[in-house]
Amino acid sequence: MSNARRVIFAGTPEFAATHLNALIVAGHDVCAVLTQPDRRAGRGKQLQPSAVKRRAQSAGITVLQPESLRTPESHDLLTALNAEIMIVVAYGLILPQTILDIPVYGCLNVHASLLPRWRGAAPIQRAIEAGDAQTGVTIMKMEAGLDTGPMITKGTLDITTSETSGTLHDRLAGLGPELLLEVLENFPHQLAQATPQKDHEATYAAKINKDETQLDWELDALTLSRKVRAFNPASICFSYLSNERIKIWQAIALSEPHNSSSGRIIRSDAEGIVVACGDGALKITVAQFPGAKALPVSELLNGRNNQLAVDQRFTSHGNGT
Repeated sequence: MSNARRVIFAGTPEFAATHLNALIVAGHDVCAVLTQPDRRAGRGKQLQPSAVKRRAQSAGITVLQPESLRTPESHDLLTALNAEIMIVVAYGLILPQTILDIPVYGCLNVHASLLPRWRGAAPIQRAIEAGDAQTGVTIMKMEAGLDTGPMITKGTLDITTSETSGTLHDRLAGLGPELLLEVLENFPHQLAQATPQKDHEATYAAKINKDETQLDWELDALTLSRKVRAFNPASICFSYLSNERIKIWQAIALSEPHNSSSGRIIRSDAEGIVVACGDGALKITVAQFPGAKALPVSELLNGRNNQLAVDQRFTSHGNGT
């Protein structure tokens, strides 16, 4: 292509791999790929390459996996590539200013939120958890701060009432590459039009802590339903029922009033397990018992009808009290 850019790409998960693939298909000169070192995963704890590494290798692109970018070796290696630009998508390592300054046009970041809202590690999950009506993708010129650079372009998506972080991830992964390719079509002009962020409007999307995924039944049903959707599928919410830790994959908030204590099952049928909350009730429709797969409640009731009966209670610990 006539306007092909010489690019270093830095990214790790599947979200990043979709952007790398778009660059390759469009004919940009991806001279090297940076990605996180292979990590152990799965039941056998075997070393697994990242999604970005797999895509780069399939295209015959050089893959670099430094533990840090703060070494003279990393700086010299990237400098020698003579790249016009570095594109960073969910890489997972901090880029010091010495690295940001290497490419002719600096570094671009594709971030899965409408900056300055949800700077940080978990923007997709936090947008759903907060009940945001919209989110999107922002492409910005990188600075040393956390997602603080001037914004080049944005794309917006509505968040549906049934959205999980998994479904929203996939929709954003479809939006981001299109925006990125548009920016690269006339990059110097686009960069000159970049808009500074308003720091006073910024919010921080902290990494998901496992403790957050335990449901607090004193909260209102709407808050709990958003949490269930936000943490699905990477960090499934859970609660205890009797002595078992139950994962809750799908649930719907109900506004119906009740006189029951929080966590107690107030209705149980094939449509769902309705659990009393601090305000309203949560209808669980898909759940998972230890050692089993996630199933619709209609199927769970076939063998767990006593455990999921009315007046049984979800608790914050495993003794059922």
